[in-house]
Amino acid sequence: MEDIRRGMIPAHIYNDKEIFEREKATVFSRSWLFVAHESEVPQAGDYVVRRVLEDSFIISRDSKGGIRAMFNMCLHRGMQVCRAEMGNASNFRCPYHGWSYRNDGRIIGLPFHEEAYGGEEGFKKKGQTLLPAPNLDSYNGMIFINMDPNAESLSDYLGDFKFYLDYYTKQSESGLEVRGPQRWRVKANWKIGAENFAGDMYHTPQTHTSVVEIGLFREPKAEKRKDGATYWAGPGGGTTYKLPDGTFDERMQYVGYTAEMTDRAKEVWSDEQQRVIGADGFMISAASVFPNLSFVHNWPKVEDGDDVLPFISIRLWQPISENETEVLSFFAVDRSAPEEFKKKSYKAYLMCFGSTGMFEQDDVENWVSLTNTSAGSMARRLLLNSRMGLLEDGTRVSDELTADEFHGPGTAQVGYNEANQRKLLEMWADYLEKPALEVGPTSVGTDNPDGIRPLTPTNGSCDHSKDATVNGAVLA
Repeated sequence: MEDIRRGMIPAHIYNDKEIFEREKATVFSRSWLFVAHESEVPQAGDYVVRRVLEDSFIISRDSKGGIRAMFNMCLHRGMQVCRAEMGNASNFRCPYHGWSYRNDGRIIGLPFHEEAYGGEEGFKKKGQTLLPAPNLDSYNGMIFINMDPNAESLSDYLGDFKFYLDYYTKQSESGLEVRGPQRWRVKANWKIGAENFAGDMYHTPQTHTSVVEIGLFREPKAEKRKDGATYWAGPGGGTTYKLPDGTFDERMQYVGYTAEMTDRAKEVWSDEQQRVIGADGFMISAASVFPNLSFVHNWPKVEDGDDVLPFISIRLWQPISENETEVLSFFAVDRSAPEEFKKKSYKAYLMCFGSTGMFEQDDVENWVSLTNTSAGSMARRLLLNSRMGLLEDGTRVSDELTADEFHGPGTAQVGYNEANQRKLLEMWADYLEKPALEVGPTSVGTDNPDGIRPLTPTNGSCDHSKDATVNGAVLA
């Protein structure tokens, strides 16, 4: 781990079964994991099914408007009770023996309760629910769960990165609407994509040369990326582009936002958030929040001419194994944007990212190659140099930007460097050194005082119902 903290990365961490098992026990059991956006479940009864490693969860909006995250496993014999990827349902019925549950998780049907169990005396049906996610919360509609019941709050976890999350997820009071996800698997380790989106500006001039050559961008020089800043705050970091001189309004419109959308952004973004763009001249681009959430914001040409249009994509890295990742890619747009803008922005997204995107194809080729090469015996001898931006004695090649040069929280610097990739892997190393989460079994339908507590414990912002609470649990 000390090698990682000095920027020398053991190559085998990108394809190592033992490390992946350790990641499951420490990283994904304790960190906040993005699973869905609230706009995917806008109506009562709407649901999506999402995986966290081997676990399947139903993310639903119950009949009273609360968001739930329930383990998708029948309390009786363990069958998956919801087998569709998304839909609308007032209840879920296990196909094996017919146990059924409301969309808030409560048992509503247990065939032959009296004959088979002797009624409530044999099996206390009342109060039993599908196993809730131990922690559930949201920020700007982004829904996260945490497997650790004693985890710090989502707000504390996100910390200063919330400043940057707002650029992607709250461009007006209306918030986001998302389309998708497109979903596919790549034979690559999950960390590579997260690192790439966190701060790898250096790959653009090489990997994406062809995208630039065909004129997808107004400014043809790929090496322009070095003029932008990389920043790190809280559990995440990202990249920016340096914009031409101008005011906040001019710079927003330079990347394709309408005057109307720019005005709405000014209503929700703080003065400091506006200064990063208006005074400092940096427009946010890609970013990652440890461990499984990334964003990209770019502004290609979608029609003949020099006009560009911005798009936002959200992506979820779902590890399958040490050498395979399922990618969920969402198109995201401000709900209040004009319909014509939404249409063209979606086209821009499809051209660049997603399963047909030109950037996507370029990136995946590299990620698969890196993963394959990391599996061999020679990779165990090699420490990859991830010290870009540092002299041998640890001095920065470029100074950090001052508070007057960059008005966002955290640290920021201009030029090619790998500071963010190092930060992300330092977080990864910190989690790997934590003890594995230990939890005891939960009994169902008995007098066990440690049995399942009714309904979903939540940190608050996900639950929109006004119902009373008992023992910290929300009663619908």
